[in-house]
Amino acid sequence: MKSPTAKRLSTVTPIEAPLDVGHADEVSWSEAADVVVVGWGAAGACAAIEARAAGASVRVIDRFDGGGASVLSGGVVYAGGGTPYQRQAGFSDTPEAMAEYLRHEVNGVVSDATLQRFCDDSAANLQWLEAQGARFAATMPDHKTSYPPDGKFLYYSGNELVPAYRGQGGGRGDPPPRGHRAVAQGQSGATLYAALREATLRAGAVPVTQASVRRLVRERGPDGQPGRILGVEVWQLPPGDARTARHAELTRQVARWRTFRAGKAAACRREAAAIEQAAAQPRYIRAARGVVLSTGGFIYNPELVKQHAPHTRRGWPVGGAGCDGSGLRLGQSVGAATQALSNISAWRFITPPAVWPKGLVVNTQGERFCNEQVYGARLGHEMVEHQGGRAWLVLDSALRWQAIRQCLFGGLWAFQALPALAMMLLSAKKGATPEALAAKIGADPARLRASLDAANAAARGEREDPMGKSADMRHAMPRGPYYALDISIGVPTFPLAVLTLGGLVLDEASGQVKDEGGARIPGLYAAGRTAIGIPSSRYVSGLSLADCVFSGRRAGRAAATD
Repeated sequence: MKSPTAKRLSTVTPIEAPLDVGHADEVSWSEAADVVVVGWGAAGACAAIEARAAGASVRVIDRFDGGGASVLSGGVVYAGGGTPYQRQAGFSDTPEAMAEYLRHEVNGVVSDATLQRFCDDSAANLQWLEAQGARFAATMPDHKTSYPPDGKFLYYSGNELVPAYRGQGGGRGDPPPRGHRAVAQGQSGATLYAALREATLRAGAVPVTQASVRRLVRERGPDGQPGRILGVEVWQLPPGDARTARHAELTRQVARWRTFRAGKAAACRREAAAIEQAAAQPRYIRAARGVVLSTGGFIYNPELVKQHAPHTRRGWPVGGAGCDGSGLRLGQSVGAATQALSNISAWRFITPPAVWPKGLVVNTQGERFCNEQVYGARLGHEMVEHQGGRAWLVLDSALRWQAIRQCLFGGLWAFQALPALAMMLLSAKKGATPEALAAKIGADPARLRASLDAANAAARGEREDPMGKSADMRHAMPRGPYYALDISIGVPTFPLAVLTLGGLVLDEASGQVKDEGGARIPGLYAAGRTAIGIPSSRYVSGLSLADCVFSGRRAGRAAATD
């Protein structure tokens, strides 16, 4: 029987002020390494492997058993600049074309020089992943999709096909696809992470699991000013204890139930946190050269989300149970600067079904506000940030039946087909005319009529589409019946995923954490979603894992040579 305390206990890792000491010898260290990596997801694994390649000894610490959000992801790496798989599929690409496109998504959150370096390194980083055991392929799906079906591993994972985002490249006239999904049966995140996990162990990094870092140890300078980060205070569950085994089982249950039984997953997280608080024991691990923070974002920290982005709290959190901002808060505890903490990526995918973007997305007044064919995070951003989180997808009868057939016979994943079918068959609002539909959804009839008339004229070739939709995605809807699907945030049958993008401010050349005055904090580095990186402004699929490789390798290399 679960303790009543478990229900009230926070699942967020407690973080304390740093332990300031005059010299490292004042601490009773239980063990030591050149580099200590906090968080063993993709970014932490890449940092550990790279630090070992530079000759450093490494301890990699994880609150659970490793994997984090990476193992739960789709296993997509955004890569370009001329990868072998782009060439096999008949596309040409250059680092310059890749950077030209990504400037639309990065919006200056990192410097142009860092963005160009990311693009210059992209193909080589994909090859590096293959050297760690990951595999990729060139097979492509027939239609634009939020995630490719089994057997398809290269796809358009962003806005490359949207006219406003088109850049150079594309040997056959089309922009090149850059979403490289790791080859796997089923979703690819677990397979990709398994390769990185094995590579971490093969490289000789030593894991410290079921352990959370709650405090940094910092040297106090002769003048009393803060000095170098010396190591970490880690609280670990005792090996061989029955509570430790139960904690591991709860971690597996969280991964199993997070998608379909969120309440059960939350209960498991609470029980696991209660075990951590009751059974974990403290010790200190010395980091002779540097500490790398790579614990993911903070989407599972309700207080931080409420503080920085309360309007997104009705979304479905995307991340591992350890994405509670512990790395962010550890950095803040020693004066680290932060940026873009209010930037939450909200994913409103309306493809597949592939024909849904041919419909119209309208706000509560019946007005279009975004090109329907954009990547889901772009549509979600416009809806959540500028439309109060509310919108409707309007289809006619032809599009509705095409979409139903695609859901039933189009080879879609269950998580794609089932919500779409439920929306179209069970909860759609129906109206014979635009005015009748407007009455059903509470919109202004004149505005909804005007939106349809303008889109119909564009579909007939009489004018440009007001939202910039490409000609192949336009569809005239001159007559009813019309159907409106509620795609707002918080709709239980159609969850809208959210994840955090902001984090610690870094020296972009090394991944070293900066303080609020812009100075580098000695001995402290960060990578992945704990820090500001390539995806910290706008998200496209695969960009986070690609940045985990880029920033993780950068931090591990720099920490090892500090």
